[in-house]
Amino acid sequence: MSVDANLDHEPTAAIPDPALVILVGASGSGKSTWAAQHYLPREIVSSDQLRAVVGSGEHDLDASDDAFSLLDQIVAARTGRRLTTVVDTLGLSASRRLGYLALARRARIPAVAVLFHTDPAVCRQRNRSRQRSVPAAVLDEQLHRVQEAADQLASEGWDAVVRAAAGQALEPAHSPGSRSAALLQRDRPTGLGFVLQVSRFGWGEDPAAWLKSIALAATQAGFTGIALMDHLIQIPQVGRAWEPIPEPWVTLGLLAGLDTNLRLGTLVSPVTFRAPGVLAKTAATLDALSGGRAFCGLGAGWWDREHAAFGLPFPPPAKRLRLLEIEIEMLRALWHTGTRPYRSDRVSLPETTCYPRPAGQLPVIVGGSGDRTLDVAARLADGCNLPSDLETFDARLAVLRGHCARAGRDPAEVAVTVLDVPVIGRDREHTATLVESMRGRISAAAFARRHHAGVAADHVGRYRLLAERGVSTVFVSLPDLAEPDDLARLTPIVSSFAA
Repeated sequence: MSVDANLDHEPTAAIPDPALVILVGASGSGKSTWAAQHYLPREIVSSDQLRAVVGSGEHDLDASDDAFSLLDQIVAARTGRRLTTVVDTLGLSASRRLGYLALARRARIPAVAVLFHTDPAVCRQRNRSRQRSVPAAVLDEQLHRVQEAADQLASEGWDAVVRAAAGQALEPAHSPGSRSAALLQRDRPTGLGFVLQVSRFGWGEDPAAWLKSIALAATQAGFTGIALMDHLIQIPQVGRAWEPIPEPWVTLGLLAGLDTNLRLGTLVSPVTFRAPGVLAKTAATLDALSGGRAFCGLGAGWWDREHAAFGLPFPPPAKRLRLLEIEIEMLRALWHTGTRPYRSDRVSLPETTCYPRPAGQLPVIVGGSGDRTLDVAARLADGCNLPSDLETFDARLAVLRGHCARAGRDPAEVAVTVLDVPVIGRDREHTATLVESMRGRISAAAFARRHHAGVAADHVGRYRLLAERGVSTVFVSLPDLAEPDDLARLTPIVSSFAA
């Protein structure tokens, strides 16, 4: 449990979200006002409002039992779905607080108590100005019990006990530390590159115009590149099988003709249907035409359906990883200067005549997080793309660095990138709307967690935490990308990391 060490001063810790939040304070202490400033109306469960629902009004004390019975049902239902729930009552009953705490524990969401230590004189003044005031003796008792509650909260087991403050920061529970990291990025910025990965193609009647408009908007937003998935059928994680997914290298050729400095490549091309010699020619041509702006993402392949649908073999994992090693080695050989034969334990080429050559160093990025894939990346690749979830990232990065050490390679030689599929809202309401519109059959809480749903500041902090871990580039795939204007929500994030 974290407790605000000095409840007479504003806490620096942010309140996790989602969470079960219990407000603790006397009448007139500002609980309802504070809740309305920080949370959506549907997230707040108020005993006063429920008295108005089941009785004649907010002050119908005869309806209190029914109101609290309904309140408890709502709180239990919302926490059971792991949704943020703010309990707006006096919060002075230890037994009721512990009951709510038990609900949060069963739902495995943070439980937070927010303490309102409002000046008693202010509470009394607000109480007198109300149409139906609380008797003075009752208010005095409440003010006395607030201090008792403050002493009790520290030992009740709450994940956090904080003093209410205006502008209290809420922090996504899926990204602890993101708000403080965002402040650090504001005060002591660090650089980080952003590449837009386009995975959905809602291009209507003019595919080329839509693609060009997305690329130009990406440039305007500050992205350094565009990456395309390499699949033959749209994958179920993104859309439906009959939705368009263009051949990426042809599409990148179109984008290379635009007047931009965007890096262009795939994330990632499967070695199972990209013959190494042909891919070497394709990528080198793109690099030459774009003036050295190409990169090549490679993976072992994973989706058997697209292979079967297009009549392509889908070898077992060990063979696919062997193909990945061969592909990287052949790309290097065919991109090297000269036309001499090339032979090794894995590759035998009678000549290496591949013109045009790449305009410069054409980086190979391996995508995947399995132990054997990371071993290939550590030995042979220029970069490795890992999952963006911090816990998973930390574990996989340790494995990658271990493979580098065993291969005798400096880990700094392998650039670390991540693929992130974030939900980015303009504000709290918009973020919730986006989650609800895209979640499908997944619960809202699970979808928000999977896609790190939040506002721009949340993502700035999360990306700062990744940059501190050595990430050089974030590939961002916006799941609701439909038109160029959608990228404007990313501009403040990308600009926060501009060199």
